[in-house]
Amino acid sequence: MLNIAVIGAGRIGRIHARNIAAHPCARLAGISDPDSGAAGSLAAACGAASITLEEAFKAEAVLIASPTPTHADYIERAAQAGCAVFCEKPVDLSAARVRDCLRAVERAGVPLMVGFNRRFDPSFAALQRRLAAGEIGALELLTITSRDPAPPPASYVAQSGGLFRDMMIHDFDMARFLLAEEPVELYAVGSALVDPAIGAAGDVDTAAVTLRTASGRICQISNSRRATYGYDQRIEVHGAEGLLRAANMTSTTVESAGRGGFTTDPALPFFLERYEAAYRAELDTFVTAVVDKIPSGPTGEDGLRALILADAATESVRTGQPVRL
Repeated sequence: MLNIAVIGAGRIGRIHARNIAAHPCARLAGISDPDSGAAGSLAAACGAASITLEEAFKAEAVLIASPTPTHADYIERAAQAGCAVFCEKPVDLSAARVRDCLRAVERAGVPLMVGFNRRFDPSFAALQRRLAAGEIGALELLTITSRDPAPPPASYVAQSGGLFRDMMIHDFDMARFLLAEEPVELYAVGSALVDPAIGAAGDVDTAAVTLRTASGRICQISNSRRATYGYDQRIEVHGAEGLLRAANMTSTTVESAGRGGFTTDPALPFFLERYEAAYRAELDTFVTAVVDKIPSGPTGEDGLRALILADAATESVRTGQPVRL
C-alpha cells in the first residue's frame, strides 16, 4: 500500500482524494488545506484525517492539488523530504521557475508525475496506441478541439496565467503526445468574443494555434471558453493511410430518430464527468510506477515543454508573428 497525502481540498483535490481512498494499492494518509473545514469535511468523507502541511510531507507520496502558485514550492519540499510527487498542472507559470524546480527534483532523485490527465482518457489513449502501431500510416494532420461549456469568472482569469497556460496547456501536451515529434514553429491567434471581462483582464477566450514539426507534420488546436452544447473534447488524426477520430462523450449512446432527424444526448457537462476514468487511470499509473520503481509520464519535463508552447502562443498573439521554437 502506497501512503499518499493530498494537499488541497478544492475541486480537483476532492477527485484525487476519493480515488486514492478507493484504490486497492493506496492508502489516503490525510488531507491538508489552509481551510481546515474543507480539509476536515473531505477527510471525513474519505475515511481519513485532516493533517498539517508538515505532516503531509511525512507520507511516502504527496499529491499536490493546491493553487498553482504553491506547486513548485511544494514539489521542492516534497523532494527534500524524499516523497514521490504527483502534481496537478502546471508546475508553475514561469518556465525559469519550473526549470529550478526540476533541478531540485533531479538532485533528490524522487519520482515526479504531472497531471496531464487527458493522456489517460480511454478513448484518447486507444487512439494514441493505434496511431503508434501504424494503423493509419504516417501522421500528417492532427486536429484538437477543446471548448468549455462556459467561461470562468474574470477573477479566476486574472490569476490563471491566461487561456494558453491554463486551458490549452492540456492540448499542447496532447499534441506532443500524439505527434511524437517536437514542434519547431507555432502561430497563434486569439480574441475575446465570449466575455468582455476576460478581454479587460488581458486574456482571450477564443483561440487557435497551428504547430509545425521539423518533418512538416501539422497540428491545429482550437479553444473556446463557450460551448452551448456541453463540454466539447475531440481529436482527429489524418494519416497517409486513413483517419483516427475520438468523439465527444455523451451520458448514453442512445439515439432518437423522427421527422426532425437524429438526436443524441448532449456531451457530458464538464471535465469532472468527461475525464472521470482518466483521473482513475493516471492515479493507477502513478501508484504502480512508485511501488514498482519504474519510470512514468507525464514527467516534469513534459510539464515544462507544454508551458514553453503556451508561452510561445502568448507571444505569438501579442506580436501577430509566428514563433520559432
